[in-house]
Amino acid sequence: MRTTLTLALVASLTTAAIVPPAAIAQARYAEEPIAGVEGPGDLPDSVSMRGQGDVDVDREEDDRRTASQTGDAFYCQQRKLGTWFYCDKPKPSPADRKAAQPAQSAAEQLAAIGKELDEKKARAILDPTPENVSSYISYQRQQLNRASSFADMWRRSIWQNPELDYTLQRPVNQLGKRTWLDTRTADKNRVLGSISKRYGVFYFYSSACAACEVFGPIMRSVSDRFGLTVMAVSLDGGPSKTFPNFTVDTGQYRAMGMQGGQVPALVLFDTVTKRPMPIGYGVMAADEVMDRIFTLTSVEPGSDF
Repeated sequence: MRTTLTLALVASLTTAAIVPPAAIAQARYAEEPIAGVEGPGDLPDSVSMRGQGDVDVDREEDDRRTASQTGDAFYCQQRKLGTWFYCDKPKPSPADRKAAQPAQSAAEQLAAIGKELDEKKARAILDPTPENVSSYISYQRQQLNRASSFADMWRRSIWQNPELDYTLQRPVNQLGKRTWLDTRTADKNRVLGSISKRYGVFYFYSSACAACEVFGPIMRSVSDRFGLTVMAVSLDGGPSKTFPNFTVDTGQYRAMGMQGGQVPALVLFDTVTKRPMPIGYGVMAADEVMDRIFTLTSVEPGSDF
């Protein structure tokens, strides 16, 4: 059987090899005649030869292109010998196709989980069958378990890495909070006890301002307690009952960076750097005024949060 197949293949190759090119051209001409020409003899030799060459080149190009896509022209196209002669390109396996797909990032996976959870929830609400509701509850339980694992690992990491534990800076339990507040109060009293050596306060008010009449005595108590120099500045030229040695505004309000004429207003002034620092507007308690002064002068931005 194998010998017979081999002889048949050799005979086919031999037969295909001895076919004259002119015969090929004539056969192709017979299949596709040219309008106005009865036969190949009617064409000039130059035209006939050029046409035959073009046909051969085109055919070779087509054969090469087809062979590159489907295998050898003789074995695969004419004989159709199939997979055993590597005519059929191997199909990728499911594992190869899966490996070729780009892996999802963690953010994409999390977004897909949220989308799937929303879809199951919507399906359970719109069509509350036992299957849909159970599917949503089960999927939600999986995500709650994942969140619980994350929360547990979060606290374990904080316990074992003190640089990550914010409660060491600002305690949240009752005992730690009380200790922190006592320490903070002692630091504040120490700083404010010497605040008058470098800082002074501009107190802007108006004689027609009811809030200023309330806030004036508060500022007097702060000044007396810590020896802080307070310069009362009247925006409308009217007097102050608690600060009889007031001065009328001649541009100080704007020079301190204040705008809008809002009173009462406090500005802390640094006599070393000559830099004004607005404390605030409106009526404030004495403790709040001193806490703001302490924060502006002794606390680094962001360290309290």
